[in-house]
Amino acid sequence: MPIRRFGGHRSLGSCSPTAKLLSYDYTRKMNISKSGYRVFTANSSTACTELAKKITERLGVELGKSVVYQESNSETRVEVKESVRGQDIFIIQTIPRDVNTAVMELLVMAYALKTSCAKNIIGVIPYFPYSKQCKMRKRGSIVCKLLASMLAKAGLTHLITMDLHQKEIQGFFNFPVDNLRASHFLIQYIQEQIPDYRNAIIVATSPSAAKRAQSFAERLRLGLAVIHGEAQHSESDMADGRQSPPLSRASTGHPGLQLPLMMAKEKPPISVVGDVGGRIAIIVDDIIDDVEDFVAAAEILKERGAYKIYVMATHGLLSAEAPSLIEESAIDEVVVTNTVPHEVQKLQCPKIRTVDVSLILAEAIRRIHNGESMSYLFRNITVDD
Repeated sequence: MPIRRFGGHRSLGSCSPTAKLLSYDYTRKMNISKSGYRVFTANSSTACTELAKKITERLGVELGKSVVYQESNSETRVEVKESVRGQDIFIIQTIPRDVNTAVMELLVMAYALKTSCAKNIIGVIPYFPYSKQCKMRKRGSIVCKLLASMLAKAGLTHLITMDLHQKEIQGFFNFPVDNLRASHFLIQYIQEQIPDYRNAIIVATSPSAAKRAQSFAERLRLGLAVIHGEAQHSESDMADGRQSPPLSRASTGHPGLQLPLMMAKEKPPISVVGDVGGRIAIIVDDIIDDVEDFVAAAEILKERGAYKIYVMATHGLLSAEAPSLIEESAIDEVVVTNTVPHEVQKLQCPKIRTVDVSLILAEAIRRIHNGESMSYLFRNITVDD
């Protein structure tokens, strides 16, 4: 049988079955390598890599080889120690107390992977920093929008996060965002770890947090209470100079028009809307950082007859003196997830409990890489959740 040649090479059609099999196997391996994925962490702190290790264990893969460190002049340096060309890369970044360093590590890591020809770069940021600065306040800026633009410029093509402070933050990004929920795990904790939870009542610390509390109450078939009023002035009430008189200058044009005077808000004294007497009070929120408001709420609930008080939140930042304040307060237990490292705070306060959410993050990574639908992770999730 004559050998057909194209460009001086023997065609595959004239090759032996063994050669065809080897060629097919080689092509298959090339396709697998091109469509593979790697999981990296951009944290230079060892304590911040615990969540990444749990996720990779569930996925059955090894953590990508990279080095992230700070130079003597505090500049961030990232070195990727393996090839990422043509692969899906997931960067798991937990946010410690040093927020700005963690953000810079993430940006430099993303840009390093982009310049190394990664196919897709997906950020896994369980707690999205600067999420509280998502609205224009006074003469400030919407820093959350700025950070979203920086991440896109650095090379991110997708974001996996959890319980954004405001769901509208997703609109700041020009690439897909999957905002996962931790309520599954917190509700499971209530059902399994709180004795007699059927005698509990879900409490919102403010009317703005009532939607989240209502979601918990409806799923657990429990009552709802709302704390109204504030013990101290909020940031929005602080003087910012807008009421200061205008600079005196010679007026040559039309005099200014007299607008109707807007009456100032007067906050009522703190009170509880709902009956908490003889009940277990479960306060729910998305972030617990400075705990003064939670401590004040616990005192009010105790005065109204609640005999046990739990505080549950997705992100346990627990900044400043939070552990000591919790330890000395009427709060019986604080339950948070491991989206933010807080092992040091747990050593300072035994009332703090941790719920692991690595399962849903690992499943999200697996589904995104395999091109599967994410709707399974949002079953029974409504717009208000």
